[in-house]
Formats: sequence, C-alpha cells, structure tokens
Amino acid sequence: MREEKVGLGVIGVGRWAGMLAGAVDRGGEARIVSGFSRTKETRKAFEKDVGCRSAASLDELLSDGEVEGVIVATPHSTHDDVIVQAALAGKHVFVEKPFTLTVAGGKRAAEAAGKAGVVLQVGHHRRRMGATRRLREMIDNNELGMIHQLEANIANANGQVPRQGWRNDREECPVGGMAALGVHKLDNFHYLAGPIKRVFAFSKKLFAGGNLDDVSVIGMEFESGPLGYLQTSIVIPPIITTAVYGTEGNAWSEEDGAKLFLQKKGEGSRSEISVEQGDALADELLEFARCIRGGGKPETGGAEGLEVVAVLEAIIESINTGRAVDVSDFR
Repeated sequence: MREEKVGLGVIGVGRWAGMLAGAVDRGGEARIVSGFSRTKETRKAFEKDVGCRSAASLDELLSDGEVEGVIVATPHSTHDDVIVQAALAGKHVFVEKPFTLTVAGGKRAAEAAGKAGVVLQVGHHRRRMGATRRLREMIDNNELGMIHQLEANIANANGQVPRQGWRNDREECPVGGMAALGVHKLDNFHYLAGPIKRVFAFSKKLFAGGNLDDVSVIGMEFESGPLGYLQTSIVIPPIITTAVYGTEGNAWSEEDGAKLFLQKKGEGSRSEISVEQGDALADELLEFARCIRGGGKPETGGAEGLEVVAVLEAIIESINTGRAVDVSDFR
C-alpha cells in the first residue's frame, strides 16, 4: 500500500529545486523522497536541506519504488531526454519551464508520456498569480470590453554579474532572458488571449560581460485579433508586469501578480483593487500530486508547454531573419 502522500524525486537539485521542494511541502499532499544531481556535493547538500535521501545516478532515482513522480529542474536542453527516460520508467513528470527548447523535442517528450500513461505537467506557475487569475475573470466577464492590446515586462539584474555554466550559454538560453523569464509571459498571454499568430522580435547585447543578449523586445499579433508586446531584460532592476487594454477598461497586474490596478472607461486614472495572492508554486505542485492520485489533467500540460515553445522558436527565427514570422510554421 502506498504512502498517503505522493512520493516525488527531484532531478537537478540546484537553487530552484529547493524552491520547488518547499512548495511541495506547503502543498501538503506530496513529499520529496530523493534527489539526483551529477555533482555529489550538490545532491548531498539537497539531501541535508530537504531531509530526503539522494541517488547516485538517474537510473537509481528512476528505479526507486517510492518515487511515483519526478520534478525535472535540469538545464533546458536536457528536458526532453529526461522526460522520456522518466516516462519509460513509469514515473509521472513535472518539468520546469520551458518545456523544451524545440517543438520536436517537446512532441517527443509528450508522446513518451502519453504512451506511458503518466501525468505530464509544465511549470508555468505565473498564470496562477492572484492578479493574473483576476485578469482572466475580467476578460471572461467582459469587464474590459473588446481587448485591443496586451503588454508584459519581466526582468531582473542577474545578468550584470554573468552566471556560471549553462545559464551563461546562448544555446541553453536563447534570446537573452526569454528561456528563464520571458516564457512565463508567453504562457500568460496564451492564458489571457489565446494563441499567438505571428511575432516580430529584436534582441541585443548592450551591457558588458556575459554571453547572453541582455534586452529583448517582441511584438506580436494574436489569432483572436489583439496586438501584444513583451520586453525582457537580464540587467535592469526587477519588474514583473502584465497589462490588458480594452474598450471598457485597462488593467495592470504588477509586482509579480501581487497587485492589480484598474482604469475604467471615462476615468482619468487607475485605482488598485484587491486580489487574493495565493501561493502559485504550491498550487501547481498540489495539482501535480492530485493528478497522480486522481488521474486528472494538469492545467499546463504538454499542449500548453508546446504552444510556448512554438512561439519561442518563431521568435528566434524572427531575430535571425529580421522579419515577421508565423507561429504556425513551428507548431
């Protein structure tokens, strides 16, 4: 008989894995039983911090009978291979965003999970922020009227001191901060306005140091009609915002979904409205545990993850060619 709490293993036990482990604990319906990293010191530190055991190899973790599902927090380019291996071992998979770096890799991973009959969830937690949820309600209730434009900005200054290893690799982190930051907002846009039709992108390196572009700007057209804009930077002070502009009102999610502002038609300025902040990380890991136990479908599964990857590939193509690119060419 299985433990009441879902047993999870963590693959890739760096800083963010520790954040996810804390979210698992707060969710209350799963527990971390093991962790794996190629570096012994890293996995031993995770073992001590989380209070779990560690595996000396990926095969050891995947053959652990107490591990029902895995959390994948490895370098971006490894996601599809790790998902396939986990699915073949019969383990449910929660993978950090981006799902993969290519649609081909994402389709391969999704197919493996589907054949194995395991849950596949992608960690796009920012659509779960309180203000983002309320933006969706406003759109559904026609409080903002006809939506004309969406904007988002997500940035931090981590790139001012170049990060080490794969996080400073242009292949692992294409278009500067897009893989680490911007994909969150692509998912938000998809959640709020539906699929993106085409993109036109600029990306460049202005700040000395590091290998990555430090500012990227993407214009886009949605299949539902509105236009949109996304900016991301890895060298400016932190900012995480999403805005939706409509014929009946404008609304802004700010401070990473903690605050929401509304300006109705006929009003000259905006006012803050209350939102329930919640715990987006705990919420998504709780959903993962419940899908494992109850057989449900996660809100951001393979299809949602693939949509973001298709847009990311289109953005890369736009930067390389200097032209507007249809996302359908990459789906």
